[in-house]
Amino acid sequence: MTHKIGYIVGSISSTSINRQLATALAKLAPEGVEFVEIPIKDLPFYSPDHDADFPQVARDFKQAIADVDGVIIVTPEYSRSIPGVLKNALDWSARPYGQASFDGKPVAVIGGSGGGIATAAAQQHLRAILGHYNAVTMGQPEGFIQITPGLIAEDGTVTVDSTREFLSAFVAAFDLLILRAEAARAHVVVA
Repeated sequence: MTHKIGYIVGSISSTSINRQLATALAKLAPEGVEFVEIPIKDLPFYSPDHDADFPQVARDFKQAIADVDGVIIVTPEYSRSIPGVLKNALDWSARPYGQASFDGKPVAVIGGSGGGIATAAAQQHLRAILGHYNAVTMGQPEGFIQITPGLIAEDGTVTVDSTREFLSAFVAAFDLLILRAEAARAHVVVA
């Protein structure tokens, strides 16, 4: 079975180490798994004023989430939380009311930083948001990646064996979560 995994990078920086991490994850995808980016940089600030008539970029964003089997959110940590641009994208995904993009969608969370605890606080906040959205969020393995110089080459190759093995296992675990979610949906009987 093939799966299409969307990834959202929570930073719009041109030098984002989390974009490097997303590239590495895509490069480590097993056969039959395709990675596609779900961009967020062009989304305007969310306002309920748009609920009656979403701008095309927001409709495209929501459709991109609908078009994939699961989403990996690769986030930095800004001031002990997620970046505002990522929160804005998540707000778009949840509206209009009753049309939440992440409802029942398998989601994995990972992030990298130069520090030792990586993105632990940001991921905690992100998991709380995803719980409210009724996402099927992967619990384990957790991905708190300390990005050191040279860890990820420009082409996305991970240069440290133990990190490469961990990231490969992370992608494989998420692919398994997607399979489980599909199986659960196939067996759901609604009276």
